[in-house]
Amino acid sequence: MKTGDKAIADPKLTGLDTWVKGEVIDVEINPFKGVVIAIKDKLGRIFFGEEKYFKLA
Repeated sequence: MKTGDKAIADPKLTGLDTWVKGEVIDVEINPFKGVVIAIKDKLGRIFFGEEKYFKLA
């Protein structure tokens, strides 16, 4: 995954009922968590977490 890709975030991460679609705004290599992804949805909300909680849309 790279910046600018469209991705969806797992409800386990967001706390919402459905998957959230957004654009990847940051990809970080964290020495403790591994790859951390951040997406921004159409409402301007930002969700971030481990790569396992995201899929390409």
